[in-house]
Amino acid sequence: MNEKHDKGAMQVDVQLVRDLAALLDDTNLTEIEVEDGDRKIRVARKAGAAPAAVYAPAPVAAPAPVTSAAPAAPAAEPALPSGNVVKSPIVGTAYLAAEPGAAPFARVGAQVNAGDTILIVEAMKVMNAIPAPSAGTIKAILVDNGQPVEYDQPLIVIE
Repeated sequence: MNEKHDKGAMQVDVQLVRDLAALLDDTNLTEIEVEDGDRKIRVARKAGAAPAAVYAPAPVAAPAPVTSAAPAAPAAEPALPSGNVVKSPIVGTAYLAAEPGAAPFARVGAQVNAGDTILIVEAMKVMNAIPAPSAGTIKAILVDNGQPVEYDQPLIVIE
């Protein structure tokens, strides 16, 4: 074999691509992108199609265009109930019960203690228990069971 032929060839982490594709399936997302230095892995799919991976060098940021128009007003976010808002620590899928058909971890009006599991966020086949940061009463549950969630998205309000 010719050693020079292999030199400089891109090393593909096949398991990472498989994990990202599985995450697409689990969360019903259509695209995931991961950057590592000058390499970028983008796994995307069309609706109803199998995931496909694209490898490319990370893009160099272009300067922002100068515009004279006034910036658009940000969309108003719905007001959250008052209390301690528990936010998602990761991107994943929220589950309100340990398994299908099981009683939910928390219900509106239920009392919880600090450290009680109030829901699970699953990411890449890892179930991450989300604990109540403080004792109190569940005032609002802001996600549905099986709903994809983003990092820092409000999940539950405890008062």
